[in-house]
Amino acid sequence: MVTIYKWENGGLKEASDFAPSCWINLVEPTTTELEQVLTHANVPRDFLTDPLDADERPRFDYDDDSSMLIIHVPCRVEDDEVVPYRTVPLGIILFGKSVITVCSARTPVTTAFLDQIRRVCPPCDQYRFAFRLLWHGGVLFLRYLNDIHQRTIALEGELHESISNEVLLKLLTIEKTFVYFTTSLKADSIALARANTARQLSLSEDDRDQLEDAMVEYQQALETATIHANILNGTLDTFASLINNNLNNVMKYLTAATILLAVPTLVASIYGMNIGLPFQQHAHAFAIVMGFSFVLTCGIGTLFVILSRKRVF
Repeated sequence: MVTIYKWENGGLKEASDFAPSCWINLVEPTTTELEQVLTHANVPRDFLTDPLDADERPRFDYDDDSSMLIIHVPCRVEDDEVVPYRTVPLGIILFGKSVITVCSARTPVTTAFLDQIRRVCPPCDQYRFAFRLLWHGGVLFLRYLNDIHQRTIALEGELHESISNEVLLKLLTIEKTFVYFTTSLKADSIALARANTARQLSLSEDDRDQLEDAMVEYQQALETATIHANILNGTLDTFASLINNNLNNVMKYLTAATILLAVPTLVASIYGMNIGLPFQQHAHAFAIVMGFSFVLTCGIGTLFVILSRKRVF
């Protein structure tokens, strides 16, 4: 889908055709739409196609009179109830007095940018326009990280009440999301630093301040994601240790019960042999044997209790 925005009356208004100064937003574009944009904009084809690759890494590129910056931005996954967030490449192409954004999925970065009227500027001021768009991407990272952290706290509360495999799997999914966010933010920070030092971009002092603001947001998001990931990793390790400890306790009690049950089983096995045995002619032989087994079992049980209280095992 191609959406064209022009600057009118102090704001961005949707238009039906291209203009010398406009913002062209491409979301899941078709081949025909790409050809239309290429006809209007004198930019390399790979500038428009590379951001559509889900595995494309963040980078800065330059060709003649156009430049491209690819970053990873967060977006929602509606069919995922655990962590409905992932990252997708977003390409920002600057040419002439216009800006092109290309993404393979709908992302709230551009929507949030349109809603923030105070921070929107004309596309002809393309550097400031692009850097403010980047700033919104960093803000969304922080917002989503806070939401994921709140989900993590809720799941940890469930684990404190009862350790279940379902909750642990949800925490593992969240841990994967933190890994994806951290990896994307690291690459984004490198790409932004590359753009900040690129000689091909003639940045004014105000433009460079806008870019540094965006870099600060991405760096803050990276540090936040790293902290949350480390905390979650430690939490999972702790619960894994608790599960192992609980399993050891269960095995300990089962072993003690097995030993206690082995005592009367051993006595009954001995008196089941077809040989001469003590008390076999006695009128109360059964009661005597059972009483002996009971006393022996109680003695061993008492020994287990004493050793347990002394924390021998």
